[in-house]
Amino acid sequence: MPIGVPKVPYRIPGDEEETWVDLYNVMYRERTLFLGQEIRCEITNHITGLMVYLSIEDGISDIFLFINSPGGWLISGMAIFDTMQTVTPDIYTICLGIAASMASFILLGGEPTKRIAFPHARIMLHQPASAYYRARTPEFLLEVEELHKVREMITRVYALRTGKPFWVVSEDMERDVFMSADEAKAYGLVDIVGDEMIDEHCDTDPVWFPEMFKDW
Repeated sequence: MPIGVPKVPYRIPGDEEETWVDLYNVMYRERTLFLGQEIRCEITNHITGLMVYLSIEDGISDIFLFINSPGGWLISGMAIFDTMQTVTPDIYTICLGIAASMASFILLGGEPTKRIAFPHARIMLHQPASAYYRARTPEFLLEVEELHKVREMITRVYALRTGKPFWVVSEDMERDVFMSADEAKAYGLVDIVGDEMIDEHCDTDPVWFPEMFKDW
């Protein structure tokens, strides 16, 4: 039997007493977002809207995006990526579980030096597939041409942000490439493996986690 979204006590600024609110609302208020499903229009609008709102509310404090997603639509993934590059706060991207396909593209889009993978996370990249468009046979060539343009654009972004040559990334994207957290770091998809941060800050505050976690 599903338990629904967990609720926790939280005192909304301005209120005298705590109220029970769902967990994710508390996390959003602490600038912590979650991409924990397939990337589609609804979750994209949700995440991009929150990023813009949090940026307007506070343009300096970091935003944390936790990712556990099998990927999804190209256009939706690019919308999240572009929003991350547009808002003024730095975006931490943190992979736990899996970041596959467009989810790895979003993981890559975090602020350089602030892209993290948990020790047992898996990251997968591959070439984009045609799932967004619905074309009849006479229009098929136009769809292929558009897909080729998108593939080249995505490959260039991977190459730029990982430091890999374009041809290396292009060849790797010809097939599904699964990586461990350490392999993803070596490839340039992430900057830090989570246990490194824990070791580094074991005697200090966990500065790479949202402020609320310091009291846990």
